[in-house]
Amino acid sequence: MECVNNYVWCIILSHQTDELHVRKIREGTVIDHIPAGRALEVLKILNITGQEGKPVSLVMNVPSKKMGKKDIVKLEERELSIEEIDKISLIAPNASINIIRNYDVYRKENVRLPRILKNVLLCANRSCITNSEREPVKSTFYVERETPLRLRCYYCQRLMEEQDLLRQL
Repeated sequence: MECVNNYVWCIILSHQTDELHVRKIREGTVIDHIPAGRALEVLKILNITGQEGKPVSLVMNVPSKKMGKKDIVKLEERELSIEEIDKISLIAPNASINIIRNYDVYRKENVRLPRILKNVLLCANRSCITNSEREPVKSTFYVERETPLRLRCYYCQRLMEEQDLLRQL
């Protein structure tokens, strides 16, 4: 058993079964079914640097019956806002969010990419009215395609794809 700072994370590797176990959290959020290799991007979306002092567990590229491989993020003492879930949906549209209370799943929600995203991203067009400090206009995007992701700005019609939003993380 390996525990770092006794609360940052605790990983138990069973040598008999070669299974990896991450300890349960008492209160917080578990983000499951993140596409393999995307957990670090989820942490960037949530502005988690590791300096917050709250326990965070991160498991990457673990076997999944549904996905082949997946990532999992556990955030102790934190629940996500609607805006944060909308941002996560951009890179992990099939993720599930589990709210944990007293070690039990209190609520489980499947992430859904909304058809319209408001105030979640910046338009890649620097001339777009939403990027003007003088105009109190919030960005709005329509989801034109989920896979591969393609968004269209409501105001300037600029198309944005996954690489455009990854630059904003």
